[in-house]
Amino acid sequence: MIRRTLWAAAICGCFASLANAQAFPSRPMTFVVGYPAGGAVDGLGRALAKRMSEKLGQPIVVDNKPGASETLAAHQVAKAKPDGYTILVSTEAPITQNQYLYKSLTYNPDTELLPVSIVVKVPVALAVSPEFPADSFAAFLQNAKSRKPGDEVKFGSAGIGGVTHLPAAMLATKAPFGWVHVPYKGSGPSITDLIGGQVQYTFDTPPAVLEHVRAGKLRALAVATRQRLASAPQVPTFAEAGLPGFSGGTWFGLFAPAKTPRAVVDRINTETVSLLNSPELSKAFADRGIVASPQTPEEFGRFVQSEVNKWKDLAGKVGIVAE
Repeated sequence: MIRRTLWAAAICGCFASLANAQAFPSRPMTFVVGYPAGGAVDGLGRALAKRMSEKLGQPIVVDNKPGASETLAAHQVAKAKPDGYTILVSTEAPITQNQYLYKSLTYNPDTELLPVSIVVKVPVALAVSPEFPADSFAAFLQNAKSRKPGDEVKFGSAGIGGVTHLPAAMLATKAPFGWVHVPYKGSGPSITDLIGGQVQYTFDTPPAVLEHVRAGKLRALAVATRQRLASAPQVPTFAEAGLPGFSGGTWFGLFAPAKTPRAVVDRINTETVSLLNSPELSKAFADRGIVASPQTPEEFGRFVQSEVNKWKDLAGKVGIVAE
């Protein structure tokens, strides 16, 4: 009798879960973004929110929670009710990197945030100022390695520890040469000084550098992708340039609070994948050097873990210390 009762309860629970998933969402959702309105991450979040709102039949509000390398936004979602109505639109920073850059976090990215779907991958390109005497990656390395102490090449980044800094640190482990890091508060001032010759090279995303490359204000030497970008076919990959296995860039994904029902996670993932496979969105991303990357929650989870391992290994090799 007890077994029958437990079995009946389990069946009822399954039907209840299925009914909840089919009813989801029954009210407005919130996408939490860790950057101010108007930036690249915010723009991606709003574009995705608009299109997903149309598919789900409910409004999706974008809540900008900038500060501390997206940790404020990640904290908000990690502590939210796990019902699928509060979703983090995030880069890799608060998930895979910040645990090696900050001595303590107010959330645990491994246990309190659940991978739902990756959205896009954005590679980085190595760009130099027009005056730098190198028109190829090999020539860049030759110049950098030939310099004497006190005359090292200056590298400009959008900030310490971010997507534009860590690829340079990775490069230094694969092709050692003397370099000086000049961190800026964002890509804008970093690229402005690169164009002006105050620094000699940078790593940044195609949307940030390609318009300057086309205008002749910068020179792109290599891009961290497996294949050349359709939007910049003249720029070789690092493998083609002589450094196979080099990778770097950022990615954007959706995360839910841990313990969000699997059926709800699957619904959000399904709609995200459907949007990413649409010709309109795929072309819009490709034109900007962005790669739409639909994955299942399991595939995304494995990818996130590989990124955690990569940055942990890099932090140990280059001596990045949490502050």
